Amino acid sequence: MIEFRNVKKTYPNGTVALDGVNLRINDSEFVFIVGSSGAGKSTLIKLLLREEKVTEGRLIADEFDLTKLPNYKVPYYRRRLGVVFQDFRLFPNMTVYENVAFAMRVIGEPNKVIRRRVPSILNIVNLQDKYNCFPRELSGGEQQRVALARALANNPDTIIADEPTGNIDPKMSLEIMNLLVKIHKKGKTVIVVTHEKNLVDYFKQRVITIRDGKVVEDKIGGMF
Repeated sequence: MIEFRNVKKTYPNGTVALDGVNLRINDSEFVFIVGSSGAGKSTLIKLLLREEKVTEGRLIADEFDLTKLPNYKVPYYRRRLGVVFQDFRLFPNMTVYENVAFAMRVIGEPNKVIRRRVPSILNIVNLQDKYNCFPRELSGGEQQRVALARALANNPDTIIADEPTGNIDPKMSLEIMNLLVKIHKKGKTVIVVTHEKNLVDYFKQRVITIRDGKVVEDKIGGMF
């Protein structure tokens, strides 16, 4: 469970990015977060990733109080999250297999676990025939699927996808969204930040709209 309790985020220059946000996302929910550029979507995600700290209010993620979480505990908290970015953030000199395995190696998973788990994850995202390819040899949609596989590598409770379809064509965008829905059906919490109206309207999940740093609409089966 993720809960924002009257959260405010003010930057040193006085800009108020979030103002009195009250929001609860239950375990195993699928949520779209939408809004125009500068509305506060990215700030909300940065707070959730604990890249930035709340100025006022409380932010709770399961047993972690992110408002008070000491820096040395942040890496342990982040292990519960899988993050997919718009720009993929793959290592260009690593193969598909190595990019996914890297996420497991940094937390100390033994090689036998990596060898067993990476192929199964790549099967989930339909990249079983691309193990030895480098990112430059893949399409944008395939690269995003690698990024999604890497986000799944450590079996996180929550997947956060920040504009995951921003750099790929409409057909691949639909494919990525279908994969996220598939992952959600396995019991994961999925949070998607997007500006893609057609995708939001098509999938009819919970839609949270942010405007000027405030949650102005929150609908189940909503539309953009």
